Amino acid sequence: MPKLLGENAGGDHRSIDTLESQALRAAQKIYNLPFNDLLFRAHTVHRANFDPNAVQMSRLLSIKTGGCAEDCGYCSQSAHYPTGLKASKLMEVERVIAEARKAKEGGATRYCMGAAWRSPKDRDMEAIIAMVRGVRALGMETCMTLGMLSPEQSAALAEAGLDYYNHNIDTSERFYGEVITTRTFADRLETLSNVRHAGIKVCAGGILGMGETAEDRISMLVTLANLPSPPESVPINMLIPIPGSKLADAAPVDPIEFVRTIALARILMPKSHVRLSAGRTGMSDEMQALCFFAGANSIFVGETLLTADNPGEDHDVTLFRRLGLKPMELEPHA
Repeated sequence: MPKLLGENAGGDHRSIDTLESQALRAAQKIYNLPFNDLLFRAHTVHRANFDPNAVQMSRLLSIKTGGCAEDCGYCSQSAHYPTGLKASKLMEVERVIAEARKAKEGGATRYCMGAAWRSPKDRDMEAIIAMVRGVRALGMETCMTLGMLSPEQSAALAEAGLDYYNHNIDTSERFYGEVITTRTFADRLETLSNVRHAGIKVCAGGILGMGETAEDRISMLVTLANLPSPPESVPINMLIPIPGSKLADAAPVDPIEFVRTIALARILMPKSHVRLSAGRTGMSDEMQALCFFAGANSIFVGETLLTADNPGEDHDVTLFRRLGLKPMELEPHA
């Protein structure tokens, strides 16, 4: 599907605001299709770009937990909320590589490392770079999520061979301030730009169930789809309400609305990996099956995502067997 903001733009003097409104209306029309029509369209796009029965397997490790200066309302690791999570120091490089080796033996092809920082300090970069090089030497794809990055930090990670950088935009620009006040939506986009210019692939998505509207979810996906290059990976999280956090009492997202969002992500970003991320423990097997049909083709494996529970590997193996799914093979490094 062509970029929504790019349609009818050539030789046209209409404002960007007008084009954005057109893009949102076009995406809303797709999102609101009869459910069966939406699923058929999304699955057709998915099948044209991917093996429909292959799912990319990632493992996520928290390399530095808690004590984050940001006030993200969904996060157990924010120092602003009494979530009971104790802060830890940055893990040793050797331990991270040992955990990555176990993940590879368990079938993961991508290893994602997350640190609860507003942004990494220069003194931490040497260890971070060593982790990237060590995990990549195992033959795995590498991904980091470290908060905001400067152009210089992005370039250093690119030089180390980092494959992906995760930096979610979380929600729409309109709703963003209801969830986070310590950094702006524009700050998020700036880090994505720094990472992209350094030559690192982008992993960026959002969270559903924070009190946003369907229009906010659509706007978030339109923003991602119309970056200069869409993210190669788009994680879609279902909020896990954390006791003590700002969103501890948030109402759960409707499962059909969640599947609609997955389908729209697939249609707007045909060549991106769309990942079922946090919240899978709250999804039935049937809901996950619908998500896979609608275009989701990546999951995190293992029993923990940073600090939240995740379905165990035995459950995923059983689900994959029931659905006839298989792990996606890793493409060789360039």
